[in-house]
Amino acid sequence: MARYDVPPTKSSLFQVKADLGIAREGFELLEQKREILVMELMRMVEQVKLLEHDLDKRVATAYASLKRMIVTVGRQSANEISAGIRFPWTVHEKQGRLMGIPLPTVEMEVPRLELKYSFMGTDGSCDRTMVEFFELLRLVARLAEIRTMVWRLAREVRKTQRRVNALEKVVIPDVLETKGFIEGVLEEREREVFFVQKILKARLGERT
Repeated sequence: MARYDVPPTKSSLFQVKADLGIAREGFELLEQKREILVMELMRMVEQVKLLEHDLDKRVATAYASLKRMIVTVGRQSANEISAGIRFPWTVHEKQGRLMGIPLPTVEMEVPRLELKYSFMGTDGSCDRTMVEFFELLRLVARLAEIRTMVWRLAREVRKTQRRVNALEKVVIPDVLETKGFIEGVLEEREREVFFVQKILKARLGERT
């Protein structure tokens, strides 16, 4: 470890002790922050797992519904129906916060479900397929929001961990070494002064 380049004086020792107190307090606060962030990250990861599970089931039901629709109305009619369907989607950044930390994520506004095809040449299988795929898109949008939050939260955890490591393995040990060095020099000076005073006192006693 490398101690700080400061003069070994009492004022320096006072400042180093103050720095040590600040560093330890900062370490404790950052460690608490890291633990809370990790807990929140784990909670969100569980949400992602649940959403992915729901998404897998929704994909299966949506595509099963699509296959039934194709069998019912025919592939060409299904292509013609889908070609005429357009829905506006809005994606924007949402500012979230955790412990005062800005954690922006994306928010996707799913459009309102409307049947945009003629009743001629279609039946209930088309409606069910529309509903199934709309629900699928809602899950995809929600999963995108949570995954974005997880990615940014994980980045914040890594940044906080680096700061914790810097304080624990570099800053605090360096301050402790500086403190020990100054205390050692001051103690040595006090011993020298005491020794000199003792000699002077002995000589004065001999004269009297």
